[in-house]
Amino acid sequence: MESFRRFCNRTSLRLAACMLAIGGVPAFAVAPETPAPDFTLKSLEGVNLRLEEYRGQVVLINFWASWCGPCRQEMPVLDRLHQRYEGAGFAVLGVNVEGAAGPARELLAKVPVTFPVLIDEGQQVSELYDLQAMPSTVVIDRDGVVRYVHRGYRPGDEAGYVEMVKQLIGE
Repeated sequence: MESFRRFCNRTSLRLAACMLAIGGVPAFAVAPETPAPDFTLKSLEGVNLRLEEYRGQVVLINFWASWCGPCRQEMPVLDRLHQRYEGAGFAVLGVNVEGAAGPARELLAKVPVTFPVLIDEGQQVSELYDLQAMPSTVVIDRDGVVRYVHRGYRPGDEAGYVEMVKQLIGE
């Protein structure tokens, strides 16, 4: 085991891979007080949106899938949150993890939202954010730092989102 650790220490890339192999923290795990990994994804409207362009705003990223019951239940809640705080420097970005626009469009025809919905083709952003549950929500402060991570959804969970968003808007 010691020789394996010495091998891993040769480069930071190897170290990250080795940490995964020996049960350490994933290389791109998103956790509070860490910088939010930047990404660019195409929206359903065909426009590329980059997270970095939202710097200066509080951003809630919600990773979801059309087949996920709690995701469908949460969408109107997130839309109300978006509409309520958009004028105060807050944005919601919905990231559909299915890799194709069709399923997202079908769901949004039944449950429309006013915030941008992005398609994670190839699930690269989902991997970057180390998704472990559907839905997953990440709240990022104006400086691009992750401040809140929530996995899953049950009615009432939005109270935590509202509390965090209000706090961050006030900072």
